[in-house]
Amino acid sequence: MILTGPEIGAAVRDGRVRIDPFDPGQVNPNSYNVRLGDTLLTYTDPVIDAHRPNPTRTVTIDSGGHVLRPDELYLGHTVERVGSDAFVPLLFGRSSVGRLGLFVEITAPIGDIGFYGQWTLMLSAIRPLRVYSGMRIGQIMFFLSAGPIDLYHGKYQASDGPQPSRLWDDGRRRLEAAT
Repeated sequence: MILTGPEIGAAVRDGRVRIDPFDPGQVNPNSYNVRLGDTLLTYTDPVIDAHRPNPTRTVTIDSGGHVLRPDELYLGHTVERVGSDAFVPLLFGRSSVGRLGLFVEITAPIGDIGFYGQWTLMLSAIRPLRVYSGMRIGQIMFFLSAGPIDLYHGKYQASDGPQPSRLWDDGRRRLEAAT
């Protein structure tokens, strides 16, 4: 079951969903629009290595926007801090943004129950595309879960700004647990 727009508003008012800042004008019939924050990260090494931390470069989007290049992966973030201890949030790009050739959150749209923070957005453009801080870039939907709830306490909890992959940390933790 997916929450309708009016139910998203009610869930924010009674605390079942947290959205900060919340703007009723961003509520859709069954989702909530989120906006692009002002910081982007790009990986700087020519080869990204899944077994180690990868260096990044920070780009601040100024009032003139920033042009995304097709040959680059950009990590952006939502302005809003969003989460819920009751519902499963899913984030997708808005269709208006997809029609510009921008892929948003293609491989990891599912948020964990209990996560609360700014969402990192994986951005990939088909053609050069100028984006602006504050533009409505995605939409979050909230789904009812079934079964006992185990709240998220993972490595991305309380994210502020875009977060690079910490996949390498999973392997380190498994090695430490085995020894």
